[in-house]
Amino acid sequence: MPKQNQWTSRLGFLLAAAGAAIGLGNLWKFPYLMGRNGGFPFLIAYLIFIVLLGVPVMMLEMSLGRYSGKDPVSSYKKVHPRAGIAGFTGVLAAFIILSYYSVIGGWILKYIFSYLTTFSAPANFDAFKASPETVLWHFLFMAATALICLRGVGAIEKASKFMMPTLFVCLLAVIIRSVTLPGALEGLQFMFTPSASQDGSGFSLSSVSAALGQVFYSLSLCMGITITYGSYLNKKENIPRSCLNVAAMDTSLAVLAGIAIFPAVFSFGEDAGQGPSLIFSTLPKVFEKLGTPAGPVFAIIFFILVFFAAITSAIALLEVTVSYVTQNWKWSRKKAVPAIGFSTFLLGVPSCLAFGALSWFTIAGYNFFDLVGLLTDNILLPLGGLLMCWFIGWKWNPGILADEMKEGAPRFRLGKAWVLCIRYLTPVLILIVTISGFITIYQTVSAAG
Repeated sequence: MPKQNQWTSRLGFLLAAAGAAIGLGNLWKFPYLMGRNGGFPFLIAYLIFIVLLGVPVMMLEMSLGRYSGKDPVSSYKKVHPRAGIAGFTGVLAAFIILSYYSVIGGWILKYIFSYLTTFSAPANFDAFKASPETVLWHFLFMAATALICLRGVGAIEKASKFMMPTLFVCLLAVIIRSVTLPGALEGLQFMFTPSASQDGSGFSLSSVSAALGQVFYSLSLCMGITITYGSYLNKKENIPRSCLNVAAMDTSLAVLAGIAIFPAVFSFGEDAGQGPSLIFSTLPKVFEKLGTPAGPVFAIIFFILVFFAAITSAIALLEVTVSYVTQNWKWSRKKAVPAIGFSTFLLGVPSCLAFGALSWFTIAGYNFFDLVGLLTDNILLPLGGLLMCWFIGWKWNPGILADEMKEGAPRFRLGKAWVLCIRYLTPVLILIVTISGFITIYQTVSAAG
């Protein structure tokens, strides 16, 4: 591989990989899913699935990327002539996910700007979300992502080295204030005590599926990201240890986000199970109740850390498609990044307008924003995961990847257990997510009809 397409340091790679995993899934999605699904029981299910599903799949993708040294599609083609479809579903999913991920990133930029200029959040989140102004913020977020990606692997590494430590420092500042609020203990009990979670109230079979799906979303599995980043690795890197470290940082950040959010939410009597608008509607009310200047200061710190988490993942999503295009279409990075970045922006515009000008456009009760999320979360990612298990586990010899892991980890002794996991356990868990997802779709369509 060209030298410029390799990580320059182990720390840089680790922080970049952690940045790719740590994103809105941790700071936006995990807290509201936990709030909706009973708190502590959901946390336990999530931790179990991180070990049983998240780490093994991450190890597969990272070792496959290093083994091939290529983009996701070319990596799978090296496994089997027809396996390229598994990589292509990941590339396509990354491209589509980034289009609406950037929309949410734009909302975050708007909140930072609003707090910096008016010391308060936008007056009405739903009204802002429905306005054409969201297109501008979507464009700015996508432009910032493309500018970093344009400079290559080195720039991604440098950005991650700055953003990831800063993210943890900002989160720590918010946590200290949150847990010292009156009544904050109730929020901590909701997270860490079974009885405080109403004996599992709100936790059901669908919650198990939500925990499984969140593992995929949070660790950015089957999106081609880990394969792409793995292709920039040298043979000395300890892949099992790296995957454990990334999963540990990702999980820690999600739990810390809950510690930052739930004590404050419970302290001020807000609804922990409000859903996706938790950080955009509920938390601003909490910051407002802190008064001035504490409220705006902590709001700015919080949304900056959310921005850092969002953009490091956005860079990784963009890099997947850029890697595919530069290696298969023979485009230069200077040509690929602007072209793909602008195409992603255009695809995201209907998602921006889905709550306003295009709110009339629905399919089976889903607006455009929800529709693209449905396509990726319920179809492309599970399909890519099942194809991955089929081609790697059954049409190829997965022991080759187990040997690849031993290149930098000679003491790795779980190769046989890992092979059994990829062949049997992982596809079963993916099927649970897929079936549950289609049941949800059916229920939504039936309700819309």
